[in-house]
Amino acid sequence: MSERSGRKSGVPCWVDLSSTDVTLSVRFYREIFGWEAVFDPRPESGGYGRFTLRGKAVAGIGPSRGDGVSSVWNTWVTTEDAGVTAAKVREAGGEVVVEPSGVFGEGSTAVVRDPSGACVTAWQAGPDQGAEIFGEPGALAWNELVTRDTGRCGSFYPAVFGWGVKDVDGAGGRCVEWQVDGHPVAGMTESGPRVPPDTPPHWLAYFAAEDVDATVVRAEELGGTVVLPRTPAPRGPVAVLADPQSALFAIVGP
Repeated sequence: MSERSGRKSGVPCWVDLSSTDVTLSVRFYREIFGWEAVFDPRPESGGYGRFTLRGKAVAGIGPSRGDGVSSVWNTWVTTEDAGVTAAKVREAGGEVVVEPSGVFGEGSTAVVRDPSGACVTAWQAGPDQGAEIFGEPGALAWNELVTRDTGRCGSFYPAVFGWGVKDVDGAGGRCVEWQVDGHPVAGMTESGPRVPPDTPPHWLAYFAAEDVDATVVRAEELGGTVVLPRTPAPRGPVAVLADPQSALFAIVGP
């Protein structure tokens, strides 16, 4: 088991699902990852809950806000000061969508948008450090920005989060590995011809799976769709899926 307690600034620490149908989402992810859902009963929580695996928090879930808003997986990145991060976002040419604010005494958050239009959440951790398990089947394994504007995004994120940059081999477009203290923490890949042209820039959450093929089959049985079929990759075989509410996510095998 790969458990974490505490997080360095600049390291992705959490993902959550904004769902157009929370009940169906809970059923889908329980079946493919074995997650259970626990919801905050406080009215002010807005129906937010946590997915757990063997009692450890792995991801969040809540209802989508606003009419016509699609289901989407959101990536959160640890920062020392959400207010300072918001200022860096503006200086680097991004937009602050939700101003820094406290969350039930657990930390402070700010939602920002990069120059290509992809959103990411900055998390100034308090008692809540984020996910408790990483890298094992059913848990978050990697976070990657998918965008056609790798030029502007390639300078934006290092300016905001202090990431080091390493160009890596990719299939038909620029691929970057972002690093903290020389260790890979996230990536960026250029949207290629295999990505549907109407797919907006987005952060893609990768979850580890013992058997990619079996997980793909089960996802399809439950109403999910295959966006990119299984393909070999440096971190293991990868497939990109959409859940029944069209939220994109990826699975990566051993």
